[in-house]
Amino acid sequence: MSRPAVVLLSGGLDSATTLAIARAEGCDCHALSVAYGQRHSAELAAAARVAASLGAKEHRVMSIALDQFGGSALTDTRLAVPTEGVQPGIPITYVPARNTIMLSLALAWAEVLGARDIFVGVNAVDYSGYPDCRPEFIQAFEDMANLATKAAVEGARLTVHAPLIHLSKADIIRRGVALGVDYGLTVSCYQADEAGRACGRCDSCRLRRAGFETAGEPDPTPYLVPPD
Repeated sequence: MSRPAVVLLSGGLDSATTLAIARAEGCDCHALSVAYGQRHSAELAAAARVAASLGAKEHRVMSIALDQFGGSALTDTRLAVPTEGVQPGIPITYVPARNTIMLSLALAWAEVLGARDIFVGVNAVDYSGYPDCRPEFIQAFEDMANLATKAAVEGARLTVHAPLIHLSKADIIRRGVALGVDYGLTVSCYQADEAGRACGRCDSCRLRRAGFETAGEPDPTPYLVPPD
């Protein structure tokens, strides 16, 4: 019998690959996207397409207005998204506590579903240096979850799976292609327009484009400006 799992699904390349991996492992995938006050809704539309394409059992979108706090170029339009290329340090596109909040929402749904598995597409190789994408964070959250929930206290321990965390972007793309992911459905850009067209200049666009080039796979992304 397949087992239920909650999969965080942003609509981007990494989370789409993670959903495909969870499905390949035999999970009934309950996909969860979060409207957190991000700059555009194109990624949420992409998440719906990806969920349908990859056979998610269901797909839900939860809303939480992190833009009320701001503090990130992804939630405060007064702050410019960096376009000069990936730089050392934690960039202004980091959204304070975002992955902690999203994993907490996934944890709540998992407990209701009786699911012992949460999948998240964080990556600590080709990424922008976000602290909540590191293996230490994922392990700490799993430890917390197994202290904080009724299910775990009663013996149903939960595992947070981050299958991409040690993969390069090229390896992620190769894995997804092998699993049948249609990357033309995804949106990764930090400032895509409402049609899902990518800026071609932000960190996410540059990492995505370089990943396809290194993987030797065609990049289906509609860029407004081709990345350098």
